[in-house]
Amino acid sequence: MFGKLGELKEGYNVLTEIEGLHSDMFMDIGIYKMCNGKEEILIESRKETAVLLLEGKVRLEWEGNVQEIERKSVFEEEPWCLHVAKNVKIKVTALADSEVLVQKTENDKEFEARFYTPDDCQNTVAGEDVWEGTAKRVIRTIFDYENAAHSNMVVGEVISYPGRWSSYPPHHHDQPEVYYYRFDKPQGFGCAMVGEEAFRVVHNSFITIPGKLDHPQSTAPGYAMYFCWMIRHLHHNPWTDRIMEEEHKWLVEPNAKIWPEKE
Repeated sequence: MFGKLGELKEGYNVLTEIEGLHSDMFMDIGIYKMCNGKEEILIESRKETAVLLLEGKVRLEWEGNVQEIERKSVFEEEPWCLHVAKNVKIKVTALADSEVLVQKTENDKEFEARFYTPDDCQNTVAGEDVWEGTAKRVIRTIFDYENAAHSNMVVGEVISYPGRWSSYPPHHHDQPEVYYYRFDKPQGFGCAMVGEEAFRVVHNSFITIPGKLDHPQSTAPGYAMYFCWMIRHLHHNPWTDRIMEEEHKWLVEPNAKIWPEKE
């Protein structure tokens, strides 16, 4: 369930594989670390592909389209993401030292490629006015079943404020999910819980979350935590909502009484 990449190596860094490491996630997920001038060609005969820039500057080319994008910080800047169907070739050229996350899964559907800009991102500040702000975080949804029902995947990002909780109240869903973490300082750390297990998460670590297990997160005071969240829809059972754990539903009731000011 827990993995740590450490310092990214030049080239492709594997998180999960459909036919290999963490195959129960049903996704190929990895990060390309590309030096300035490096090129990568991505094409899959049976899989859809999403390309998310984490940092750096790259040129994306597909189906006669060309886009140059730059991102200096996942904490300060919203995402750029290219999403294509099977048999669509993507050329990625690094225009500076860059890191690019690639998510793939099997999908026989043909659909029009979509280039998501920061303006397309659904951006929500959650937990701001409840529980004394202890679960305040920014949720960025790039695409999900609502705006990309043709896809078998979901991808988004969360920025957790220092000392706060995320994925809260605890919830689960049937579909498998992967979280990939970064911190605003290299020594930053947090805690990820998957069912009854807890893991110390650090920069460039990740967790795999089987369906039906709850997965709340927290980050240590002084350190902002980023994670990219990636879900795989199941056959005839797409991810559309979070299922809150019964014992914690009281937290979302109007005027829930929280210690020490219960009254």
